Amino acid sequence: MSGREKKREQPNHPIELLAPAADLACGLAALDHGADAVYIGGPDFGARAAAANSIEAIEKLVVYAHGYRARVYVALNTLLGDEEIPQAVALAHQLYQIGVDALIIQDMGLFEADLPPIALHASTQMNNRTPDKVRFLEEIGVQQVVLARELSLTQIRQIRAVTTLPLEFFVHGALCVSYSGQCYISEVKAGRSANRGECAQYCRHRFSLFDQDGGRVGDDGYLLSLKDLDLSSRLGELLAAGISSFKIEGRLKDISYVKNVTAFYRLALDRLIAADSRLRRASAGKCGFAFTPDPEKSFHRGRTEYFVDGGRQRPGAIDTPKSTGKEIGRVDMVGRNFFTIAGRPEVQNGDGLCYLDARRELVGMRVNRVEGARIFLRHSRPPPRGTILYRNLDTAFHQLIAASQGCRKIAVTLEMRQIGEALLLGIVDEDGITSETVLKVSPQTADQPGTVTTLAERQLRKTGGIPFSVVSLRVVLDPATYYPAAVFNELRRTGFDRHLAVRIDRHRPPAVSRPESTVPWPSTELSYQDNITNRFAASFYRRHGQGNLDPARMPLDPASGCALMTSRYCLRAQLGICPREQGRISAAQPLVLADQTAHYQLRFDCRECQMTLHLITRQA
Repeated sequence: MSGREKKREQPNHPIELLAPAADLACGLAALDHGADAVYIGGPDFGARAAAANSIEAIEKLVVYAHGYRARVYVALNTLLGDEEIPQAVALAHQLYQIGVDALIIQDMGLFEADLPPIALHASTQMNNRTPDKVRFLEEIGVQQVVLARELSLTQIRQIRAVTTLPLEFFVHGALCVSYSGQCYISEVKAGRSANRGECAQYCRHRFSLFDQDGGRVGDDGYLLSLKDLDLSSRLGELLAAGISSFKIEGRLKDISYVKNVTAFYRLALDRLIAADSRLRRASAGKCGFAFTPDPEKSFHRGRTEYFVDGGRQRPGAIDTPKSTGKEIGRVDMVGRNFFTIAGRPEVQNGDGLCYLDARRELVGMRVNRVEGARIFLRHSRPPPRGTILYRNLDTAFHQLIAASQGCRKIAVTLEMRQIGEALLLGIVDEDGITSETVLKVSPQTADQPGTVTTLAERQLRKTGGIPFSVVSLRVVLDPATYYPAAVFNELRRTGFDRHLAVRIDRHRPPAVSRPESTVPWPSTELSYQDNITNRFAASFYRRHGQGNLDPARMPLDPASGCALMTSRYCLRAQLGICPREQGRISAAQPLVLADQTAHYQLRFDCRECQMTLHLITRQA
């Protein structure tokens, strides 16, 4: 069988749920609520500068994760300067030493550096959206690829056909309006590079839109702001297309979001895995939750499936960039200082409600008290009758989430027996990992023969606060003997501690070797959009066939027409003025977008169904 034929075989990667972690607490919560892997920022060089974490915190997360056979990926996915490469390499070695499973990287210069033998994942910041690009990444030794969010199922299938790599895809959370790695507006206008983890989120600004003659087009709004991605109903199709790692966005989100959304996708993936014997979990442990997960009750701008079906979609959240939460009904009656909601949904004191007013501005309210059907607000006037209301803070739900912990348990079988002047506890877990613990203790003579077995079983089944659940227990003791309950408690604690240590020791990330590849870079020309910011990256591209590379000739120069954003999102399609949708085949004329910072020209490539944003340096 040829190499090309081998690549076309459908790989059987474990199904991974990958959750975000702003910090150690969020990472532990993600694992406890079902994540097979967690991605987190290190002390430096992560694409979320506000979500940095110490080596000590990451090491604690690694130990906890490996107990579940889960993994920790550290985001090292910013562009680096020449002087930063040695610092990034030193950090990579520290992370490798504490057992981190993989680094998520953007800068190609790291392939020219002395990295440890740790797995490298290609960040979505690398703009991974073609079969040629992903095939190239496999050739140079990447272990997993984070695909561009904008891909359709058809495009994912085309990529899967040329690679055996695990393919990672965002399925939930906030969306960047630009292709990741291809947005420079924050860098140009605010000196804060999105490729350095410092995005100023210009896409969430309020804009006015004009045609080329200065005529206003539509109403002002948050015209580049997108709804939040939600592909929860498309997971089966993504699996069939070749996705094996399902990623939740949110390294700046709070612990409540992490618990709720991770639990929701854990249950959804478990249903798919249970229905198909060819699928398997990527980590151990079964979760049980005391709440019903609902992503709409966490930070939520409205739902979009983005471009998973291709075509000209309308994913914009142009009325507001803020969280609206879940729709709960319409205002039914308005009194002097209260109102009611049709259908009488359950509303609690302290709940946060919101609505869009006549100017399409989001208005927030806090419930002060509820008397029957009447809702009284705190420092707000009741909304007009007929207003659609949303709840963006459900206090009762968040109290349940705050109390949610200890949700994930690894199934174990126990056998305890007496061996001379000692007790032996054998443990076998759901992964087939075994351990034995011996406690030296002399038996006593039972006052009531036959009771010791019942006592031992009761004490050994107590697993509160530890990540194990006893599914089978066998106790072999002489009925004429007796041991105090404290003996069984000590044996249980010591035994489970030892077994967890054995599990952690068994999960050692394999050393990864990278080939000395010279496979050609999959495009004939380089530009500023290839993000070459250091001599190491320049060396990488030269080694891969770009012999005429001159970084000085590829500056990000807005005056020369460089696109500050390249986007699959099309504002003409969003507003219903796409020429193709109206049956015209001529190319769309540019539009002008303006906010308080500048004027920008929007150009439309109808053949590629793509939009670019350019700075207008001198207004006509």
